[in-house]
Amino acid sequence: SPWSAFLQRYVRQGPNGINRVDYRAVTAKDRNSLDSYLKRLTRTKVRSMTRASQKPFWINLYNALTVKVILDHYPVDSIQDIDISPGFFSSGPWGKKLVTIEGKKLSLDDIEHRILRPIWSDPRIHYAVNCASVGCPDLQAEAFTPEDMEEQLDRAARGYINDSRGFTVTDDNGLIVSSIYDWFQEDFGDSELRVIKHLQKYADESGAAMIERRTEYDDHRYDWSLNDVQ
Repeated sequence: SPWSAFLQRYVRQGPNGINRVDYRAVTAKDRNSLDSYLKRLTRTKVRSMTRASQKPFWINLYNALTVKVILDHYPVDSIQDIDISPGFFSSGPWGKKLVTIEGKKLSLDDIEHRILRPIWSDPRIHYAVNCASVGCPDLQAEAFTPEDMEEQLDRAARGYINDSRGFTVTDDNGLIVSSIYDWFQEDFGDSELRVIKHLQKYADESGAAMIERRTEYDDHRYDWSLNDVQ
C-alpha cells in the first residue's frame, strides 16, 4: 500500500532503538502520495467493511493524518506546538476536524477516543496510534493489516514495554512508568496493580522479574519532543 511505502521510506530507527520519522526528507511527490492516500480513505464505506478490517483502517488513518499534520506545520519542536484545536484553552491539533468519513467530520480525538478505544476496548491500541512524540510508542514501519493485526499489536506492545519509555526502575528502586498508563489507566484495568500486571505480560523475563512484587508505581513521565530524525 502507499502508506506502507511511505513508512518504509521515512521511518528510521535511531541509535537508541526509537523509531523516528525523517520529516525533512519527505519529497513533494511523497507528500502528494500521502494526500492521495488520505483522500482514498475518506471515500471508504467503513460500515460495509468487516470489523477485522475496520480496526486497522482507523489506526492507519490516525497515523497518516498525524504525519500530515506534522508535515503541514514542519519544522516544529513538538506536536503540542501545533495549536490548531478549537477552544480558548485547547492545545495541539487533536481537537480540529481534519477529515470527513461517511459524512461525519472527525478529529484525531474522535478517532482515538470515540471510535478505537470504546469500540474495541483493546489496550494495545495505545501501542498502535502514534502522536509524533519520542515518548509515544513507535510509529511502525508498515501499515496495520487485518491479516497481521494481532501479531503487529503484540509486537508493538513488547517493543514499547521493554524500552525505558514503557517503564524503568531507578537506582533507588522507584518504578517510573509511561504517562500513558496513568492518563488511560482505565484501559489497563483501572488500577496501578493492573497496569503492572499488563506490563509483566509483555515484558521480557528480566523486566517482569523487576516488577514482580510491585502493586503500584511511584511516578510517570512522557517526552513530548518531536520524533524527528536527529
